[in-house]
Amino acid sequence: MQGMPDIANAPDPRDWLAAIIDGSEDAIVSKNLNGIIQSWNPGATRLFGYAADEVIGKSITILIPQDRLDEEPLILAKIQSGKRVEHFETRRRRKDGSLVDISLTISPIRNENGVIVGASKIARDITEKRAAQEQQQLLMGEMRHRVKNLFALAKAIVAISAKTSANQGDIIADVQARLSSLARAHDLIMSDRLLGPENEQHVGLLTLVRTILEPYATDDRISVRGDDCDVDGKSVTNLALLLHELATNAAKHGSLSTETGRLEVEVSADDDRTRILWRETGGPLPAPGRAGFGSRLEGGLASALNATVERDWQPTGLVASIAISRAAMSA
Repeated sequence: MQGMPDIANAPDPRDWLAAIIDGSEDAIVSKNLNGIIQSWNPGATRLFGYAADEVIGKSITILIPQDRLDEEPLILAKIQSGKRVEHFETRRRRKDGSLVDISLTISPIRNENGVIVGASKIARDITEKRAAQEQQQLLMGEMRHRVKNLFALAKAIVAISAKTSANQGDIIADVQARLSSLARAHDLIMSDRLLGPENEQHVGLLTLVRTILEPYATDDRISVRGDDCDVDGKSVTNLALLLHELATNAAKHGSLSTETGRLEVEVSADDDRTRILWRETGGPLPAPGRAGFGSRLEGGLASALNATVERDWQPTGLVASIAISRAAMSA
């Protein structure tokens, strides 16, 4: 009769089940109540590296690292009591000795009389998931640390600005400028992180200098050149503030306070130290007795960076030299 299934030629359900198991991307393994492997699908070969004939008849402990052997008796006890083990995240050893993070789902196997005779295990590789979780935890920990430090730094900036500014308006302007500079530096850190794991720890020094100077870069009167090198994310804040204080001083009292003034920044690096040469030309001479750029900040920032800062007021303008330990920049 047309349209009726051919029951006689229908595949055996056991063949269907075997085909599903063989085609699964997950590792599917069965064992008896003594922990001896009874079956092993191609997914298990892909995950653990053993061919079926290498493991069938052997103890499941061949896959279990020494420090996790206590898991197997607990799993078998649950199976013998008729309970399932679902999404148990653990670690197993491959044939080559490497470890792999997996999620296990384990179910009792019963015979035709309903007696539990073994267990089936479905193992899924969760290496990428675990790595993503660890990366997230790392970033959250760093974020907490960074936010805590930024609050402390903001408090110090307000205190210093209050002591060095002439009036309330100047205090507000100074605090806003310093915090904006830090925001640009930290935006730079986060944008580099989005490029991939290889960039998540460092920012290029030339890029950092250009970022801090960007608000003042009009009419091509600022030049930044030289050797580029990495600045660790932990050092970016201090170096950004140091550069900001130089830039602020130049904008208020130095070469960037005039239409014809120029600023040249040159970076040179060797194995031990990085040197930043800051050369201003075309600005007014400093007022007698002025302390100079962020002098109250300079000592602490230089100490944190293991740096030395030298300033020389020449007839053409300020020449500042900053020498920073390479080790401090990559700590």
